[in-house]
Amino acid sequence: MFFRYNKAFTLIELLVVIAIIGLLSSVVLVAMNSSRAKARDARRQADVRQFQTALQLYYDTNNSYPASGGAVSPNGGWSNSNDSSWATLQTALSTYVARLPADPKQSTSGWPGSDGSNSYAFFSLGYGCSQQWYMFVYQLENASGPDPGVRACDGTFFQYGGGGANTKIKTVGVGR
Repeated sequence: MFFRYNKAFTLIELLVVIAIIGLLSSVVLVAMNSSRAKARDARRQADVRQFQTALQLYYDTNNSYPASGGAVSPNGGWSNSNDSSWATLQTALSTYVARLPADPKQSTSGWPGSDGSNSYAFFSLGYGCSQQWYMFVYQLENASGPDPGVRACDGTFFQYGGGGANTKIKTVGVGR
């Protein structure tokens, strides 16, 4: 007797292999998206440090922080990285930083103090001593630590991320 063996894969074997490959690739994709979000959050925190350094250099030279909002401010005195007021702030800080940063996932509108809007916002007016203090608001993708908040000259405390142990929205700045 002579038996002939077929050396091909069956349809079931092929479907099992395809299903396993699909499952593995979805696990890898989820892990990559998490890593990308962490990388964007690290960039946001580096952007904030760079921005704060530029503001401090500006203050050392001018004995005040730049005015927020610019000539045309749709945000009631805020400079926001997703509108024209950011260009005015860029002009004021051009000696200290080549280009003001924008959020890695920059939203076309919205304010970073509202969940889901990716931009940077700067404010330095009013509350007892205009341009002698400032606050900067931004949003992370992953909640990380409390929102430190900032106190204005008149004692008003701003903490847009709330008082929780882990918040996405951060309020940083210098009070006087």
